[in-house]
Amino acid sequence: MRITLRQMEIFAAIAHTENVSRAAGHLSMSQSAASNALVELERQFDCPLFDRVGKSLRLNGTGRGLLPQVEDMLGRAADIEGYLAGGVLGPLAVGATLTIGNYLATLVAAEYLRRHPASKLRLHVANTHSIVEQLSHFELDIGLIEGEANDPDLLLEPWLEDALVVFCAPQHPLAAVGEASPALLAEQKWIVREAGSGTRALFDRAIARVLPGLHIQLELEHTEAIKRAVESGLGIGCLSRLALREAFRRGSLVEIGTPQLDLRRHFYFARHRQRRVSPATQEFLALCREMTGSALGTDSLALPFIV
Repeated sequence: MRITLRQMEIFAAIAHTENVSRAAGHLSMSQSAASNALVELERQFDCPLFDRVGKSLRLNGTGRGLLPQVEDMLGRAADIEGYLAGGVLGPLAVGATLTIGNYLATLVAAEYLRRHPASKLRLHVANTHSIVEQLSHFELDIGLIEGEANDPDLLLEPWLEDALVVFCAPQHPLAAVGEASPALLAEQKWIVREAGSGTRALFDRAIARVLPGLHIQLELEHTEAIKRAVESGLGIGCLSRLALREAFRRGSLVEIGTPQLDLRRHFYFARHRQRRVSPATQEFLALCREMTGSALGTDSLALPFIV
């Protein structure tokens, strides 16, 4: 063999960070050692893998073609190490959008680590745009996302049905209405998620497009912050029913019926079509399905924090 796993590991780290120094730091090695390993790899085959742009290294066409093969090789090597270590699952990187991450993925991750205490799991919670970007760069093994992703390199598998809900504080005038017409909704001040989130994408498509000229009072990146702002009377909001179930049960927030609007959506499992499905990924996906059981949607999920 003219190549080593260490060379492949260094190549992958540089590909992800686009910087030799950062890659070396992630691998706990010196910058010069990482740089020499990359130069030697390219020299061995007389085949540049990166374009040098200032201090950054960007994968060229050959490098982009090599990266999924290297990720597959490193994944299999991790599985072999786990097998030799007594059946320990290889390291797993999971990405989850904020609604799923805050209310579902953390529960699954906790159970996964309880069953496999020697395994390594990294859970990254961010908005849909960020998770899709990390999947496309092979930084995640699997993504749990809300709403669809229009990336031809990603494979999506429906998981659970979900729906957005318009809501307000109990003291808000709309709390006593029960249902609100589009004309009435158009008069309100709104507290909404930021652009790039799956929740905001559906809001823009199903509400903002139907009701042009909406007064967006505030954009926030976190569901809990939106709930607190709405509770304070700053405006009305629109979030996943999953994120609102406990608040509705307590009575701190009130649902506003919107029968004329279609706010349904799906949660999906997402992965890069060139990324192998490792045993760790298979185990995590099976656990997701097991923990959601026979529920078809988030409204019927049995959750430990809602009695």
